[in-house]
Amino acid sequence: MRIALLGYGKMGHAIEEIAVRRGHEIVLTINEENLEDFTKENILRAEVAIEFTGPHTAPGNILKTLEYGVPVVSGSTGWTARMPEMEEACRKFNGAFLYASNFSIGVNIFFELNHKLATLMSSHPEYAISLEEIHHTQKKDAPSGTAITLADQIIAETHSKTKWVSGDTKNAAELPIASRRIDPAPGTHMVKYSSPIDDIEIIHTAHNRTGFASGAVLAAEYIRDKKGIFSMKEVLGF
Repeated sequence: MRIALLGYGKMGHAIEEIAVRRGHEIVLTINEENLEDFTKENILRAEVAIEFTGPHTAPGNILKTLEYGVPVVSGSTGWTARMPEMEEACRKFNGAFLYASNFSIGVNIFFELNHKLATLMSSHPEYAISLEEIHHTQKKDAPSGTAITLADQIIAETHSKTKWVSGDTKNAAELPIASRRIDPAPGTHMVKYSSPIDDIEIIHTAHNRTGFASGAVLAAEYIRDKKGIFSMKEVLGF
């Protein structure tokens, strides 16, 4: 499979290593220093584009790639308020688009556990709920996209919570997310339910970027010949 990498930082390099190991070819890499190479002619050399940039550039990259007719996988976070626009573009251009706040297989299993736990705890309002995420100091957004996904899952199942907030809160209807930036942490996410009697806690800790990169390549392999809007649920068969 021929892959274009939109974003060629640490994550892009990790994806390249995994993709080449799996027998794929990287035919185009785009970063801030060669934006002029992001042309229709160049992108059409690829069968799939994998986009890992930042919240300010991701939407434009996705829209451009969909317009050019190339399936795109995106893992950039901090921009998803514009998701309906991306989905509309995917339908307009009859394209393929897959977004995940986290491509790690372990994290996506963690999402399933979080949803199940939130469902079980929904009838136990005596438990206070909190989230914490830890990442390296170069991470551009806070809270992380993974933490926001976890929070949204909990809010959907917990009638006492109406929204998440960054940092502490005294409002019982708000779900607090604590963000810490410590090098070289690639990513830890914790969900905690606390009561006067006991605590229940689930934790996922990434040891490196390999899990994220592997999942992104799996996602690219999945949508290569497809049309539509997808998530890691389809990739992993959940």
